[in-house]
This record gives sequence, structure tokens and C-alpha cells, in this order.
Amino acid sequence: MQNISKKLPQVCPSCEGILSVKKLSCDQCGTDVNGNFALPSLACLTAEDQQFVLEFVCCSGSLKEMAQIRKLSYPSVRNLLDEVIAKIRTIQESTAKNNANQ
Repeated sequence: MQNISKKLPQVCPSCEGILSVKKLSCDQCGTDVNGNFALPSLACLTAEDQQFVLEFVCCSGSLKEMAQIRKLSYPSVRNLLDEVIAKIRTIQESTAKNNANQ
């Protein structure tokens, strides 16, 4: 398996439009799959927000445990979660609008 260290771009550097995936490749057998694939909502989050979601899931959704791990108050962690939820909803709304326009 190839070590991929580049961050997946999400926004067009030319017009700032949302990017989609056109090609997926298998490093093992060389198969390519071509199409127009939307990025998953979680992939559109910042690396920091993705890390928060991973920690949250690994804590079985326990905000109390998240607060202990992050050394933050429960309300602070709840606010972070609310911010991530709002970002996900915005991404999903944007994706729905883009799909409707295609």
C-alpha cells in the first residue's frame, strides 16, 4: 500500500468551487475507476475537526470522556461538538444544492 501524505484538496484553487473526485486507483492491481464522485461530508472537514470526530467516536460519544481527554470543560466540548455539527450540516446542504444543479 502506498503511503499518501498529501492533504486532499477540497476547493478549486482557481474559482473556489467545490472539488469532486474523478478517478480512484488501486495500487495493488492497477485498476482505475472513473466517474464524478462527491467527497464524503467528513472528508470536507478540517483535519482538526476530523480528529475531534474520531476522538468522539472512540469515546463512544461520551462528552464527559472527551472533556477529560482534551482537558476542557464539558460545556467547552459540547460547544466544539455543536460547531462540528453545524459545519457538517452546511457541507451536506452545499452538497445537496450541487447535486440538484447537476
